[in-house]
Amino acid sequence: MTLETAEPLVAGLLLAAGGGRRLGGRPKALLPHRGRPLVEHAVRVLREGGCEVVHVVLGAAADRVREEARLPGCVLVDNPDWAEGMGSSLRVGLASLKAEALPVDAALVSLVDQPGIGPAAVSRVRAAYGSRDTLAAASYDGKRGHPVLFGADRWAAIAAGAVGDQGARDYLKAHRDAITLVDCSDVAEPYDIDTEADLVHLE
Repeated sequence: MTLETAEPLVAGLLLAAGGGRRLGGRPKALLPHRGRPLVEHAVRVLREGGCEVVHVVLGAAADRVREEARLPGCVLVDNPDWAEGMGSSLRVGLASLKAEALPVDAALVSLVDQPGIGPAAVSRVRAAYGSRDTLAAASYDGKRGHPVLFGADRWAAIAAGAVGDQGARDYLKAHRDAITLVDCSDVAEPYDIDTEADLVHLE
């Protein structure tokens, strides 16, 4: 296989550092879902959606997550500044992918607390990859959501703007014309597990 015909490497980047402040301080990665920690479900979704390489950013109760969750083959990355918000986790995750032994062409970013988003949505957004400059995101009824795909050529600028709990929101807003929106309304539900009332979505 020549380099020209090699399949692009789109790696899964799972942000799983949240402390669940509105859930009484229960780390989101360890919320029970189908009998196992939620982080396991989120990793499986990325793998079944076509991401062979998966990096997981841990924060709250990182040691417990390592002990209790079965995450074979994943690169687990600690974010000591997880309490600052999603931006710090995105920076840590992109830096980890940059250091990956294999050259990663794009990051497909998903959030641990969205169990309504399954492999079909991951696969669709992953298929939107065109080059290392690609920006793509799932959309639900016309509104941008997760997962989001960042071509590697954009990582430095995205990381530079990832502060607080904004993640890549400002960058995406500034580059909205470059984003390929991939409708996933028919295959996924983009709810978050943020409050006690949201726990009804877990099985």
